[in-house]
Amino acid sequence: MHNIGRRRARAIWGVALAAYVVAIFHRSSLGVAGLMAADRFDISATELAAFTVLQLAVYAALQIPVGVLLDRFGSRRMLIAGLLLMTAGQLAFAFTTTFTAAVAARAVIGAGDAMIFVSVLRLVAVWFFVRQAPMVAQLTGQLGQVGAIVAAAPLSIALHALGWTRAFASFSLVGVLVIVGVALLVKDSPYRDVQRERTKLRALARSLRVIWDHPTTRLGMWSHFTSQFGATVFGLLWGFPFLVSGQGLSRGMASALLMVMTGWIVVAGPVLGRLVTRHPYRRSQIVLVVVAASALAWAVVLLWPGQAPLWLLVVLVCVVATGGPASMVGFELARTLAPVSAVGRTNGLVNIGGFTASLLTLWLIGVVLDVVEPAGPTAYDLADFRIAMSVQYVLWAVGCVQIVRYRRRSITHMETHHPEALLAMQRGEPAAHLGFRPSRRHTDGAS
Repeated sequence: MHNIGRRRARAIWGVALAAYVVAIFHRSSLGVAGLMAADRFDISATELAAFTVLQLAVYAALQIPVGVLLDRFGSRRMLIAGLLLMTAGQLAFAFTTTFTAAVAARAVIGAGDAMIFVSVLRLVAVWFFVRQAPMVAQLTGQLGQVGAIVAAAPLSIALHALGWTRAFASFSLVGVLVIVGVALLVKDSPYRDVQRERTKLRALARSLRVIWDHPTTRLGMWSHFTSQFGATVFGLLWGFPFLVSGQGLSRGMASALLMVMTGWIVVAGPVLGRLVTRHPYRRSQIVLVVVAASALAWAVVLLWPGQAPLWLLVVLVCVVATGGPASMVGFELARTLAPVSAVGRTNGLVNIGGFTASLLTLWLIGVVLDVVEPAGPTAYDLADFRIAMSVQYVLWAVGCVQIVRYRRRSITHMETHHPEALLAMQRGEPAAHLGFRPSRRHTDGAS
């Protein structure tokens, strides 16, 4: 009914992107308010981390249910539902004065957030050509970081000028405007007959096993797991305290570095998108290079004698930020085999990876900080953060081993079932939605 990849597609993507910007803002809003939250609710580092850990735990736990609902009901309804939940959660967070109620509000925000990104990716998959989709997906991830910029600077200013309640309540109402835009402008598909899954519970469980059993799905999930958590952990919670309490920067300078981090994501995204488009056979290797650079940058900062110079901190935040665009490669890897009718479930499985790693790292850093400095957030120093931030290396090591493992399995699988597509990828030609083939244990029930 409509031409894909043209003006209508770009308009729909633009409105959906606005929803993602709002989601990123709500997700990141605690980043600059962490120290203020510790004072407001009189909590420890572990309890402070509980805000973000629970928010991300809900996000990760809902990815498969959301993927199923997305394949059944489409992006438009899921975007509206997600925006409604986030608006309600942020309003509750603005007015509550108890720790328990605040944690519940962040959980509601996480539930709404869980519905947004995969819904936008589904729109990209059906409204754009295969050759366009990798760059549009990267642009989605990077332009969405405008929400983090708003959380890093304007929200920080508003918190000090207006106070906790008025600042959070005012910013939460932006979601209402975006809901209207989604309701009026977003269309689920350019085709008259929309492919949607209407399966019974047993068939649904079987289809999830088929999707998960294929190595490109797992390769995508582990790529997302390994590359995404560093930027998420730094931007959502522990970066601001690390820069202020550990590196001795002012709050204004720390907020500026978070903005630099977000700005670098916007720059790095299109570059990685172009690399992925030109070299589809090397996608997981690109992820490994980015992860290695992050590990090296952190090693230099943590081993630096005394507080690191400002230029080195700028390098750190830029390298860490590159993990955000690199994590988008996970969705491209999984999309190689996933049919369009299974995109929601496949993206949900991939998305679980990075956010599971993020919540584990957020929680572990909080636990380590409480162990090495029982006096609480006001007493943290550089030595405490050196120990706590080192827990990232455990997850990087596990993730890299799994990427190498499933890259080999993916190549073997494609050599067997899609040899022409594999040769095309080696020549630099894109391949997507090839359809699942029988694996060791399952038949092609989802394609």
